[in-house]
Amino acid sequence: MALMDFIKKQFIDVIQWTEEGDGTLAWRFPMAGMEIQNGAQLVVRESQLAVFVNEGKVADVFGPGTHKLTTQTLPVLTYLKNWDKLFESPFKSDVYFFSTRQQLDCKWGTPQPITVRDADFGAVRLRAFGNYAFRIADPKLFHTEISGTRESYTVADIDGQLRGLVLQNISNAIASSGIAFLDLAANQLSFAQALQRQLAPEFEKIGLKLEAMTVQNVSLPEELQKVLDQKIGMGMVGKDMGQFMQYQTAQAIPKMAEGAGGGSGIAGDAMGLGAGVALGQVLAQNLAAGLQPAAAPAAAASGIKPEEVMATLEKLGDLKAKGILTEEEFAAKKAELLKKLV
Repeated sequence: MALMDFIKKQFIDVIQWTEEGDGTLAWRFPMAGMEIQNGAQLVVRESQLAVFVNEGKVADVFGPGTHKLTTQTLPVLTYLKNWDKLFESPFKSDVYFFSTRQQLDCKWGTPQPITVRDADFGAVRLRAFGNYAFRIADPKLFHTEISGTRESYTVADIDGQLRGLVLQNISNAIASSGIAFLDLAANQLSFAQALQRQLAPEFEKIGLKLEAMTVQNVSLPEELQKVLDQKIGMGMVGKDMGQFMQYQTAQAIPKMAEGAGGGSGIAGDAMGLGAGVALGQVLAQNLAAGLQPAAAPAAAASGIKPEEVMATLEKLGDLKAKGILTEEEFAAKKAELLKKLV
């Protein structure tokens, strides 16, 4: 009786895989010391594919359903080992199951800011993050390129590789999308679609299909965000430089008030605020006067000093360096100021 039990354990008549929902992508059926019985049943569920590998060669791929293993269902194997006897004896072969379910909510992100080209800012260092979903589409390719002969292969095993693919292709996706950085936040769906188009061929190379891609956030480094805020503020007050300097001064008043608030209580705060307002008005008036056209005789007779012109030019140069003034705007203001020295 013990001998018969031993013999029965050596032959397999049902081959199947019950997934446990642990993110397993590939699983090898345990074949150690056993052979597949003639006419055995292969059960492949709806969310699976099965691959037969004999002596290192992929012999056949089975889709969902119950398959009886004969020379008719595995014609390729008739030329491999033990098949010349037409199933008169059992055979040894490795069977791998692959999950074809969508693997959802896989995270991606930029651990460090990455540099991309932008139509408005030139080179921009940005951060972004989101998620994606994929599935196995070609189990034979995935087996030969990725999972190999391992007993199991999970989403966690390939997660780092896929994240790297996403980061590697972000710059090309932004370039191909044609979306300026300022518009990315309002067009995250378009950005995600461009990223998916860029990545799909890379996933296909390893037997995967990229089902979905989302971009949840795109942000600039803090220092560039400040410049962007200034440019947005300038857009709010128009292109008049006098108005822009008044806007800048208004932004600085709270800090001036804090620095000058050496007095006690409300009186000290009021003094600081008053000093800030007065200083802001003087600065705005001086710069606005320096940017007026030189055609008026009264302006020419005002006796503007060369050092004042140079100081104003330095301020304008700083605004140009930050991207607030264009090259054309800077050149026009520079010409106006230099005329005052003639």
